[in-house]
Amino acid sequence: MTNFNLPPTGINPYDLFGQWFHDAKEAEINDPEAMSLATVAANGRPSIRTVLMKAYDEQGFVFFTNSQSRKGQQLMATQVAALLFHWKSLGRQVHIEGIVEKVSEAESDTYFETRPRGSQIGAWASQQSQPLEDRDAILARVAVFEDLYKDKPVPRPRHWHGFRVVPDRIEFWQAGEFRIHDRFAFTQQGGGWASARLNP
Repeated sequence: MTNFNLPPTGINPYDLFGQWFHDAKEAEINDPEAMSLATVAANGRPSIRTVLMKAYDEQGFVFFTNSQSRKGQQLMATQVAALLFHWKSLGRQVHIEGIVEKVSEAESDTYFETRPRGSQIGAWASQQSQPLEDRDAILARVAVFEDLYKDKPVPRPRHWHGFRVVPDRIEFWQAGEFRIHDRFAFTQQGGGWASARLNP
């Protein structure tokens, strides 16, 4: 485990995230890339759900979704979001806050091509977040698109693409005995990162 006895001055939070994510891939049984995504509606009402991180680098954290879904509409409207990784087996969390931008069309195309064919069909069939008459209705739509793209590549729907959360704040949380946890927050300042220890 990372020892936070001294402030990690000079540490790039992306490098520290990479160390923790590597540990999580070794320790977590299911979906170490799972993260809670919090968005906010135009009226200030928040909502949260779990998505999968598909890429990260010093530009931010990337996931893919239907932009016509509830989360997609909120992301497009407010352009802010928060993420939370919780790796229970390690007693660690990473909190991320920042602005949201769409990834390039080329990046969305490249990732879409790697998805299982059934997931590609599902991206066309699901009118995500809209009311659904019953289970048979969505299965019927799946059948329609399976027939439409039979024996040929499935193109990416124009409403399905990637979003990148570009952080201005990243907090690392390590569980401590008797709830005396270790917390460090990195914030963007002057083109770099400033770090501060926080109370548990």
